[in-house]
Amino acid sequence: MKMPHRRLRRLVERCTIRDGRRFRLKRFDPGDTGGFHADKTDRAGLLQHGVERLCDLQEKLYAQDRWGVLVILQAMDAAGKDGVIKHVMSGINPQGCEVHSFKQPSAEELDHDFLWRCGVRLPERGRIGIFNRSYYEEVLVVRVHPKLLEAERLPDGLIAPRIWNERCEDINGYERHLARNGFLIRKFFLHVSKKEQTKRFLKRLDEPHKHWKFSLNDVREQRHWTSYMDAYEAAIRRTATPEAPWIVVPADKKWLAHLVVAEAIVSALEDLDLAFPKLTAAKRRELKEGRALLSRA
Repeated sequence: MKMPHRRLRRLVERCTIRDGRRFRLKRFDPGDTGGFHADKTDRAGLLQHGVERLCDLQEKLYAQDRWGVLVILQAMDAAGKDGVIKHVMSGINPQGCEVHSFKQPSAEELDHDFLWRCGVRLPERGRIGIFNRSYYEEVLVVRVHPKLLEAERLPDGLIAPRIWNERCEDINGYERHLARNGFLIRKFFLHVSKKEQTKRFLKRLDEPHKHWKFSLNDVREQRHWTSYMDAYEAAIRRTATPEAPWIVVPADKKWLAHLVVAEAIVSALEDLDLAFPKLTAAKRRELKEGRALLSRA
């Protein structure tokens, strides 16, 4: 059939960081395929199988209405976040899935703490919330461009080199709070190489239907590549926890990134032991009465 399911599960486990104290980004290859070698048909088949499993679990999640799920996608530009959302979440009932993209903060958002704008968009119980970027931008892009802190109008005494560690501490506390209140959290760093990013930028220039995706600012940001990699390593090292692990996804191959994200979400949901609510005596009476009424219609 398709690629071995167990091999994919092992790759996901290898990419999952639950304790970041020894994390080093250089140990993770953006081009790693986990030993998978398959044609497009096999890849599509395995992804479809993952989407079907995810759809079934999402239906139970929605019906049970006990857990909320938060999926965070972080990456460099052109790493494939939109593609992951499109291909992995394609089979989910729109009623049970919410996607929020976080771009440059608005004036209202800058007048609140850095977690506020994401907090008001958390998913309800029974739903999957997807953050395309998130509060992690505050220890990534803001760290690379610290002048952005000026727009946040923090008191002068609070802006110091320790702010990045403090914000990671705040994030850990926030995610621990969510976990203790019934939220499953999975954070994905789509790890693309600089070479592959350049290739994708050029493709946006070469193909007319991709022109709308091209941003000169994205290309200019590539000059800060090393600073961004340092920021990602620091963030993952300080915020990877058992209740909110990071999955460092090898993203040079889009098809593999889709498979890894799908498998990681499915695996996490399976651990929740989701099930449709058990029928109560009152519900069984209601069903019986409904059948009787319909039989006389």
